[in-house]
Order: sequence, then C-alpha cells, then structure tokens
Amino acid sequence: MAKGRVGILGGTFDPIHVGHLIAAEGVRTELRLDRVIFIPAARPPHKGDASISDATHRLEMVRLAVDGNPAFEVSEMELDRGGTSYTIETVRELRAQYGPEVEIFLLMGADSLLELTTWKDYRSLLRECTVVVFRRPGLDLARVDPDIRERVRVVPTHEVGLASKDIRRRVREGKSIRYLVPPRVEAYVLSQNLYG
Repeated sequence: MAKGRVGILGGTFDPIHVGHLIAAEGVRTELRLDRVIFIPAARPPHKGDASISDATHRLEMVRLAVDGNPAFEVSEMELDRGGTSYTIETVRELRAQYGPEVEIFLLMGADSLLELTTWKDYRSLLRECTVVVFRRPGLDLARVDPDIRERVRVVPTHEVGLASKDIRRRVREGKSIRYLVPPRVEAYVLSQNLYG
C-alpha cells in the first residue's frame, strides 16, 4: 500500500460489541478511511490484574464481528508480540510496515482519551499518528488536558452506551445479550461458555 488512510482500533474486546462496530464505521465514513484494523491487545497495561478471556477467544470474536465488512480487518500483531500491549509500539510497527505515505488514525473513545497522559510515550503517539476520538455518553471532553484536546480530532458518531464489562455481567446473570453484540459473537459466547 503506497498511499492510504488506515484507522486502527485496539482494545481488549472481551467481548467486542456493537458500540465498537458503530463507532469504527462512523469514523471510517466520516474521515474516508480506506480501512479500519481491529487489534486485540495481548495484555492491556490499564487493566491491572483483572482477568481477561484467553486471547484465542477474544481474537475469534473480533473476527466473527468484522466478517462481512470489506473495510474492516483484524490484526494479531499485539498478540504475536506478547507481553504488555503498548499502542506506541503498534503504531511504529504499522508505520514500518506501511511506510510514510500511509496516514494512520488511532481511534479511541473519550474515556480512553481521559487516560492518555498515563500511556507509554503518549507525546510521541500524538506526533506519529492522528488521534481520533468518538464520544461516549456522559463523558465531558472539557476534563481533558487542553494541550491534548487541541491535538486530537473529535468525530461525531452515534453514541452507544455499551461496555464489555456490562455484557459480561449480563451473561453471568443469565440475561440476554442479543442486539448488544453481533449474532455470531453471541452464539460464540454461549457455545464457549464465556463469562458464565
């Protein structure tokens, strides 16, 4: 790929849900991205010791969720790299792979933006890619450091107040997750007895 506009959306995806997909598609169309790469984290640095599902399950759920959208793809780069997943390392790996002609857009929710100053080498991250923020319900961007707020692009997308932890809780409580996750992800969660 000599030139292009590539969005990346990283996360634990435990599980991936429709909010992730709606936000990614909204940003893709708004910014005319050629594609969006979903990158499941090996070990997210901000999750602490919280237990997360095995990487094979999380990767498969992402694959099932994006299947059918030719502009969406999945990368195993952070899982292959292993250890703690740092976004700056992922951006640099993609930059080395694609070259300087490709624009890289890092997609994140406003909740992640609030934590950005705690990320490894976040100032370099702001220089090496365009950080794109999609709003989450109830989050006030005025709380973000003004220096950071000036260097990110806020894209309006449909706000979906979903969190993976709420989906896991619903499964534990025996409640339906239909329409909160894609149908094939729901079937996978139930068939693999995840979160039960």
